[in-house]
Amino acid sequence: MREIYPGTCPACGCEVQIIHHHLEIPHFPDLLVVSIACSGCGYRHTDTIIPEEGEATRWTVRVEEPADLSIRVVRSMTGTIRIPELGVAVEPGSACEGFVTNIEGVLSRFSGAVESALAGAESDEERAAALRVQDAITAAREVAFPFTVILEDPAGNSALISEKAEKTRLDRTA
Repeated sequence: MREIYPGTCPACGCEVQIIHHHLEIPHFPDLLVVSIACSGCGYRHTDTIIPEEGEATRWTVRVEEPADLSIRVVRSMTGTIRIPELGVAVEPGSACEGFVTNIEGVLSRFSGAVESALAGAESDEERAAALRVQDAITAAREVAFPFTVILEDPAGNSALISEKAEKTRLDRTA
């Protein structure tokens, strides 16, 4: 179900439409995707919310074959995604957005972030490090080696949707 509400752009004050889209994903609680796009200044914001807060969770999945790249990833604003073998992570922050994608999409997002880092590299060492990470991401997208995707969310609003994914309780004090 899709609902549209009037709102004000937090960046420029223009009128915007706030779109709430309710999603039903099998074996997962209902999701609410909220999006704002301002035609005046170009501001965009999207968040994925599970209306009821759950227990703090850690989801882990081992990517071992190309089919695993299709595993659905639901990340809320409070979720952290890590791929230890690549040395990459995305953590919550003030500009953080939730999203629904798959593991291939997560790798694509990491690749885009590394491209930005390459553009802003101030030394040969920074550039070389970014190129090594970019090469590793490219190899991961081809599943040239097995790797682990870890998704942690203290609010319990994120998940890896797959029978291969393991869900454990996240210790909030650790």
